Amino acid sequence: MRRPAAVAPAREACHTGSMRAPGLPPVKPEIRPNAPAVIWLIGLTVLPEILFTLTSRDIIPGVALREWALLHGAFWRGLLLDWEPLYTGQREAMFLTHAMLHGGFLHLLGNMVVVAALGGIVVARLGQAGFVALYVVAAIGGGAAYALISTSTAPMVGASGAVFGLFGAWKYWEWRARRAFGAPMGPLWRFIAALVVLNVIMWAALDGLLAWEAHLGGFVAGWAWAVLVSPRGPAARG
Repeated sequence: MRRPAAVAPAREACHTGSMRAPGLPPVKPEIRPNAPAVIWLIGLTVLPEILFTLTSRDIIPGVALREWALLHGAFWRGLLLDWEPLYTGQREAMFLTHAMLHGGFLHLLGNMVVVAALGGIVVARLGQAGFVALYVVAAIGGGAAYALISTSTAPMVGASGAVFGLFGAWKYWEWRARRAFGAPMGPLWRFIAALVVLNVIMWAALDGLLAWEAHLGGFVAGWAWAVLVSPRGPAARG
């Protein structure tokens, strides 16, 4: 892989939104807070950023730990073109490893807050293994969309694709519930529109260093995965 002159990871942003679904009959929320799978995933994702912060020495001359991790774990679109990988399997691994790295604590915090907020909802519907599967599928979907749509060769990092996959599944369940109850779809579409507007604002604020392609891919993958694996029968209530 050709090493870029400077490693400048694209940053991503997430939006927590309201946990209520306006227009639906009042129902008891289906949430399983503090699920071990959610806690472990958050812990494993936070760990690299802690290590980067605590470790200031170069692991090899001229290469700090964060830079080394970006070179080996970020999503490099060039690897799908003509770049040579640094190790066997890097092209495949980066579809997941990019979700374990972030551009800093604020980037990490925004993503993990949403994982903590939505993780319990996903676990309640799909179980802990289902939550992990959804997260992985959405991360891969985010990477795939970034590879297909983006023209940038800058490294892409962050769990935002996976996070938007949680949004996608959550909104699919709300869509099912609204259809089942005959509730208006307006609040659902407005929420999705708000996510789009937020991405536009963040893209402009970050001078284009927002991997909105990964957000889009993660959302679509999360919605599609929820369609495939959600239990049939009574509509999931959001």
